[in-house]
Amino acid sequence: MSSSPVSTPVPAQSYGRPPLRTVQVLGGAGAGSSAHVRSLATGLAARGVGVTVCASPEAEGEYDFTGAGAQFTPDAGSALRAVCAHADVVHAHGVRAGMRAALALRGRRVPLVVTWHGGGPAAEGPLGRLGRLLERHVARAAAVVLGASSDQVALARARGARDARLAPVAVPSGPARPVDPGKVRAELGAVERPLIVAVGSLVPHRGYSVLLDAARAWRVLEPAPLVVIAGEGPQRPELSRRIEVEGLPVRLLGWRRDAAHLLAAADLAVLPSRWEARSLLAQEALRIGVPLVATAVGGMQELVGDAGVLVPYGDAGALASAVVKLLVEPDRRAALSAAGRAQAATWPSEDDTVAQVLSVYDELTERRK
Repeated sequence: MSSSPVSTPVPAQSYGRPPLRTVQVLGGAGAGSSAHVRSLATGLAARGVGVTVCASPEAEGEYDFTGAGAQFTPDAGSALRAVCAHADVVHAHGVRAGMRAALALRGRRVPLVVTWHGGGPAAEGPLGRLGRLLERHVARAAAVVLGASSDQVALARARGARDARLAPVAVPSGPARPVDPGKVRAELGAVERPLIVAVGSLVPHRGYSVLLDAARAWRVLEPAPLVVIAGEGPQRPELSRRIEVEGLPVRLLGWRRDAAHLLAAADLAVLPSRWEARSLLAQEALRIGVPLVATAVGGMQELVGDAGVLVPYGDAGALASAVVKLLVEPDRRAALSAAGRAQAATWPSEDDTVAQVLSVYDELTERRK
């Protein structure tokens, strides 16, 4: 889900000062954070800021950071240390990336900014304890922690962050080419039946097991809606087995480059996650007017307000009922479509997001003088 270029304002560094040099660090990041870095790279480069993105070659191939005006460096440890040594600000995206950046900056006075794209309730047992330890280390190492939702900001403060601020991540612009919903639906086999779309990796916290539980209730509808899930991950064998054994109207599409096109062709979007901060799927759905049914977790209420239908996490009955009600009430779907577009208009734009991040960079570099 790549971003279109943001506007080209006056360069941030002027009056004879050298350009600000930034390093954007991605590590184990998902589509939302990668798209955010692509958007930041575009906007910062347009403002005269030097941008180096340190990420996997696969991320560069998908998001084309160099095409956004950035330099690209593979995310090997020695390469990260080398580029950080010459940076004015290092900005890590996600807690894992924050840890790697903190280690690369050890002994240097370069300020570290960390955007927490993930988070949420920690796992139980040793993994949970390790996760909390990692969060504490990163929170305390960062000069500023930016949270995409208020609960992320609160969590960062609880973990010991010196400075934690709300910094909503803007949804990147949609596909540049017009989408033909009819063609997409025909390819999926949903010409004469409702199409429900979910997007995200096939991992437990996405809540797809609950989605399959809910889909059992939709088999009796006439016509039965088709649920498609765009994403890949370790839960594929388990989910595939259930779909086959239980005869569920669900298709696993694997990882898709055209997830935004799938969403544009949908009657409904569903987000059954255990936790979300500022979901990319939710933002894209509301922006293009696709009614959304999501779990009332994390930052979802803050993000969607009354423009989506929120249900408790893990409640398959509530999820099934909310979807059925929308499918049989076209007026309600139309009202949510309009409300979603109105809600999306209140969110910060990509330019707003870039300007806020740049103001943090300027503040930190001024402190060092």
